[in-house]
Amino acid sequence: MSVMAKQHKNPAVSAPLDTLTATSTLSDPSLLDLTNHFLIAMPTMQDPVFGGTVVYLCEHNVNGALGVVINKPTDMTMDVLFERIDLTLEIAPQHTHAAAYSDSHAKFGDSMSARPVMFGGPVQVERGFVLHSPLKIYSSTLKVTDHIAMTTSKDVLEEVAHGTGPTQLMVSLGCSGWDAGQLEDEIARNGWLTVVADPSIIFDLPVEERFVAALKLLGIDPYMLTGESGRA
Repeated sequence: MSVMAKQHKNPAVSAPLDTLTATSTLSDPSLLDLTNHFLIAMPTMQDPVFGGTVVYLCEHNVNGALGVVINKPTDMTMDVLFERIDLTLEIAPQHTHAAAYSDSHAKFGDSMSARPVMFGGPVQVERGFVLHSPLKIYSSTLKVTDHIAMTTSKDVLEEVAHGTGPTQLMVSLGCSGWDAGQLEDEIARNGWLTVVADPSIIFDLPVEERFVAALKLLGIDPYMLTGESGRA
């Protein structure tokens, strides 16, 4: 699923996992698996692309890590995205858990067409990445948990266009990738806090509430967060 769109690129962030190297700075990187975790950017985060972001990690292993930013909307809405990939939202699904977004006029349960497409990260920014629940395997799907998957093939959006797609989803352009050991180094330098992900933050909360909600999973008041807080 490819959509041409201008986004920020960051050469410091590596390619997706199929091109990652196998080296690691950890003596036993297999001991750390942050799949299905949130990465919460600390004030010490030096990369402006990731400042103030929450990243959902879809995969983390000895080869590296892959995830998508969940709280950085683009100026593209779903109807524009569907038009660019030659699909029409024949039925605008009104799901029980449809997300509300940061536009001041948006209300909880807005139609699918009005939802913003998210900025998932600076890697492969022309490609669509769909987080969805419940779990269903499409042509190109990465199973994250028994309830959440990430799909990059067009067939998931074809079902959405016909009103038969996943009941909960978040569509982003681009993803975030790290080489083997790179994410671990960033965490050790207090670039990120980590916590087991809560899917309701991705699918149920307005974009502007997701950063604070992720911090609350750790019992942290964001107003007390400083660059010296360290890793939780």
